[in-house]
Amino acid sequence: CFFFSVENYCCVFSICLRRHRNMGNLLKVLTCTDLEQEPNFFLDFENAQPTDAEREVWEQVDLVLKDARGVLDELQAYKGAGQEIREAIQNPSDEALQEAAWAAVVHLVGKLKKFYQFSQRLEAALHSLLGPLTSETYDDPTQHLEREQALAKQFAEILHFTLRFDELKMTNPAIQNDFSYYRRTLSRMRINNTPAEGENEVNNEMANRISLFYADATPMLKTLSDSTTKFVSENKNLPIENTTDCLSTMASVCKVMLETPEYRSRFTSEETVSFCLRVMVGVIILYDYVHPVGAFSKSSKIDMKGCIKVLRDQPPNSVEGLLNALRYTTKHLNDESTNKTIKSMLQQQ
Repeated sequence: CFFFSVENYCCVFSICLRRHRNMGNLLKVLTCTDLEQEPNFFLDFENAQPTDAEREVWEQVDLVLKDARGVLDELQAYKGAGQEIREAIQNPSDEALQEAAWAAVVHLVGKLKKFYQFSQRLEAALHSLLGPLTSETYDDPTQHLEREQALAKQFAEILHFTLRFDELKMTNPAIQNDFSYYRRTLSRMRINNTPAEGENEVNNEMANRISLFYADATPMLKTLSDSTTKFVSENKNLPIENTTDCLSTMASVCKVMLETPEYRSRFTSEETVSFCLRVMVGVIILYDYVHPVGAFSKSSKIDMKGCIKVLRDQPPNSVEGLLNALRYTTKHLNDESTNKTIKSMLQQQ
């Protein structure tokens, strides 16, 4: 009788498990406590070329990445219209100064619109990459990254761009000042029924979206995290850990390459070392936003202590910005469940 009861229990349990596969996948992500053996292969960030199977997606994403360098260059050169705005505010009756400030700001708002629109293209590119990198073509994410190196490299380039864009944005208050002045002046012109040259450049709906974008401390990272979360929700038949494991594996691959002399010696440039460090941090932050309990919990598949140690082993001046990114732009670092040793390692100056 006892045997019969267990048998029936197992049968019922099996049926429930099949019916609730997605819930089971979520529980698996939440309750995993062991870091699996780290991936041990060289991901060629310098020379990876697409295979025939990768080429279609690679070419789509390459069109976006070709414009990324120009976006960063324009953002780095962005000086703002602070002087023109100050002069216009201090001399409200001087029409020439009002017109000069408006002309300067309209020109700059065109650039800000361009950056925002690029974030939408980047979101689409990320979706294109996540499809093949998280599919069930291979048994695990290590095989995906090892056999689809050109796509993995493009994913890394998106992460590298994202961190760099947000660094530049955070250190340039002129961006939000210029856009605020644009919206205030435009509103005043509408109240006074004054024709506003350049108004068609950014209509009210677009202005609202752009304003929300730049209001975030790290707008490109938010775009990526929202995009990845959206990808997971839209692909309900895909186990959630396919996506989170792809992210954690990328972080592990970067860490292993950086701390293994045999691999690190294969980098032909110190710029590749910096690239690898930035990608490692970028994917940790993205994982922290997308994973239900984040990168710092015991169930995280990222070796956070090991990653922080790799950062600490670099020349201090070269990684302080990356350490600050982990300190101030992650989601779960200050959760009560975060290991105190990890917090202490990040707090060290």
